[in-house]
Amino acid sequence: MMPARRPDLGLAESLGLLRGRVQAGAALAPTAWFRVGGPAEWLVRPADVADLRALLAALPDGVPLRVLGAASNVIIRDGGLAGVTVRLARGFGTIAADADGIVAGAGALDATVAEHAAAAGLAGLEFLSGIPGTIGGAVAMNAGAYGADIAAVLDWAELVLRDGRVIRLRAAELGLTYRHASLPPDAIVVRARLAGRRDEPAAIAARMAEIRARRETTQPVRARTGGSTFRNPGPEQSGHKAWELIAAAGCRGLSRGGAVVSDLHCNFLINTGGATAADLEGLGEEVRRRVHAMSGVRLEWEIRRLGTPHPGLAGTLPRESAP
Repeated sequence: MMPARRPDLGLAESLGLLRGRVQAGAALAPTAWFRVGGPAEWLVRPADVADLRALLAALPDGVPLRVLGAASNVIIRDGGLAGVTVRLARGFGTIAADADGIVAGAGALDATVAEHAAAAGLAGLEFLSGIPGTIGGAVAMNAGAYGADIAAVLDWAELVLRDGRVIRLRAAELGLTYRHASLPPDAIVVRARLAGRRDEPAAIAARMAEIRARRETTQPVRARTGGSTFRNPGPEQSGHKAWELIAAAGCRGLSRGGAVVSDLHCNFLINTGGATAADLEGLGEEVRRRVHAMSGVRLEWEIRRLGTPHPGLAGTLPRESAP
């Protein structure tokens, strides 16, 4: 049964009814991959799906809502996140294999799902071992790597809507395109089924080991980074990948404050230790400017930029990147 909506409750009172952990003014930078960003006004870790439904059903209209997974593919701006930020934790990390697929909670790490699939003799999910995020985030952005993506393996996804209802959508209903899914407004992915095919566990494990080795040698995985910064342009824009355009524009090693474009893979930004979110976002925008000036291609961000710029830094960012 859908939880009763209680629009008369104030935000603090609504949050106080939850079983999960609730923090006001919670620091987000320590757990974000870039290690930057301001605090969340309210950070909520629901205990389970029922707790999440109760939260959303009681959340007053107009309160901003965000959801974070592993915070591996985001820049959290220096002014922080207003409203409620949801982080799906232990109650959303279950993984179960069946005859030809894996059902995983949104909080399960992509790499862990790949490992479970390999142990069960299910092939086709090896690419997840090269994606540093969670299943919920992977579905929400149609994550992909090494020639495969979520669209190729997703059977269905369950979502909790802003009013607390749970719905299940087939992959065809999610409008999956390159690094994009069309989810209902403020919907939060809570569970998904990924299809696999039978193969020998040893063969699957070998392919995963190859992916991990390739990632180690071609990406700055030991640095404070956030994965691929920009989407590869479509064939109608360019026959080159984003990193090739960035390199051709002379951006390899380009820096701003404590942020730098990786020498190893120039579609990665790195926090060398003292960067702000504004440094990272501003550097990314400078890369975009130089690439456009050189090639005419306008790179699109793949990394999500969330929240409010710090008041003293807001004017340093281009108008188009405002939330």
